[in-house]
Amino acid sequence: MEEPRERPWLRCYPGEIAPDVEIPNISISDMLLQTTAKYPNHEALHFYGKKTTYRELLSASQRMAAGLQAAGIGRGDRVAIMLPNCPQTMIAYFGVMLAGAVVVMTNPLYVERELEHQLKDSGAAAIVTLDLLYPRLERVRGKTPEDGPVPQLRTVIVTSIQDALPFPKNLLFPIKQRRSGNNPQVAYGKHGVMRYTSFMSKAPKLPSEVAVDPAADVALIQYTGGTTGIAKGVMLTNRNLIANARQSVAWFYRMEEGKERFLAALPLFHVFGLTVIMNLSVMIGGTIILLPRFEVGVVLETIKKLKPTLFPGAPTMYIALLNHPDVKKYDLSSVRVCVSGSSPLPLEVQTQFEALTGGKIIEGYGLTEASPVTHVNPIWTKRKIGTVGLPLPNTDAKIVDMTTGEELPQGEVGELLVRGPQVMLGYWGRPEATAATFKDGWLRTGDLAQMDSDGFFAIVDRIKDIIIAGGFNIYPREVEEVLYEHPGVRDAAVIGVKDPYRGETVKAFIVLRKDVSLSSMQLDRWCRDRLAVFKVPHLYEFRTELPMTMIGKVLRRKLQEEEANEREGNGIGPSAPP
Repeated sequence: MEEPRERPWLRCYPGEIAPDVEIPNISISDMLLQTTAKYPNHEALHFYGKKTTYRELLSASQRMAAGLQAAGIGRGDRVAIMLPNCPQTMIAYFGVMLAGAVVVMTNPLYVERELEHQLKDSGAAAIVTLDLLYPRLERVRGKTPEDGPVPQLRTVIVTSIQDALPFPKNLLFPIKQRRSGNNPQVAYGKHGVMRYTSFMSKAPKLPSEVAVDPAADVALIQYTGGTTGIAKGVMLTNRNLIANARQSVAWFYRMEEGKERFLAALPLFHVFGLTVIMNLSVMIGGTIILLPRFEVGVVLETIKKLKPTLFPGAPTMYIALLNHPDVKKYDLSSVRVCVSGSSPLPLEVQTQFEALTGGKIIEGYGLTEASPVTHVNPIWTKRKIGTVGLPLPNTDAKIVDMTTGEELPQGEVGELLVRGPQVMLGYWGRPEATAATFKDGWLRTGDLAQMDSDGFFAIVDRIKDIIIAGGFNIYPREVEEVLYEHPGVRDAAVIGVKDPYRGETVKAFIVLRKDVSLSSMQLDRWCRDRLAVFKVPHLYEFRTELPMTMIGKVLRRKLQEEEANEREGNGIGPSAPP
């Protein structure tokens, strides 16, 4: 048995935070039931003026669960949710879990090839999606779904933003949709395709009760990726998700139960938004103000009118708000806490945003495999700029030598390993990848970090070549594969370069085939047809050759060094997008 380890970060814990907190042995659906019993008439959601109480959220979620059960979805079956931030996202999330099934959160920005992989890999039997996204799904399923690449996908529930809008916005929305040309034709009644409103109205009011084991049963498959570019499904249990929400509650110890208002500008299909907005808010009886996408003007107006108290986000969001010409005309003083994640938070952004709001903005760290939060800076006590803070309660962390696996002394750089109740069960269908990611019960993060004498951790670099642009993970090999598919491309390499707006942006180095002429605009169109928009390179550089190893592997690190030297010498950097 391992001896107790020293945890130097506990010396910097605020007195209000215990080193270890009790993790209730409940499921996510139990959490909703408990909060509804306590705050039945409290506003759970706010969406374009429409308010939904906890009683109404639970009732709709129960109907969703009962409808899924009637469609043959049971314990352990996977149900994909491909929606932007809207009430149906939360109804589907809790409904799937009430049915005893497994949620598969799917990015609405995915193109066909990405969507097909995720649906095939997870074995999703059903999906809840938006009418605007249906044509993409239809192309994946094929005209005869049973003969297509995802024959197990039997049930397709299609909703519309209109379904969640209050009167009279719900009547005006279809007119606006037709005028904009976004009026997709959905094959309702064919191949298991059902209209959301009909599905919900015909469903029984209550589902059959399903007993789940919070620690053993998978509640969520959240897709991530690796240096190979192959997306892997992270299996998170109910206990993982409940633990990370409970750890966050302990860290935000000044939050008031039943009174907080969360601004949901982060997408809920991203594990960061899912935990620090959706699960956290429901755990404490908060209100979620849902925005389908981040728009600077809309966010400023929303803060002014609806007075959110917590605004989790990515640095790009705070930068965009600070750069708005009229930002000082808005009262943003209701925002007391912002938790920044997904990419490094610049000091000047932190300073300016705190001066503007009077609240606190702190940086944290996490990864999908840990539900995702493992480290956060203290909010109201000592924090350290340039670090990701201290490990959360119940969380252990260490820095090890990448070669020997031996723990390193304070201040030395090595791989960050973590363990705690929020750490995943493993990768879906990939036992070898799971085994490689764990070392003696510790999760290998793949990130280089160091810990100082106070127990504050700083991320130095990523072992993996992941590019993080605007909070989204981008895997170079995936982009490279798309570039290689172009008949005019001989060699391609993709790296991340610093960007003042996104944190990083994608740059592609291209070697063309002999006697071929291509422009960056032509490659841009090629990539946009085959990749989600956030993965498309923003910068292209054409070369006659790329630096390679003796076996023909492109040296990305060499390209990164050359890029850094060139930009430092020229004193330039990528500009923010128009």
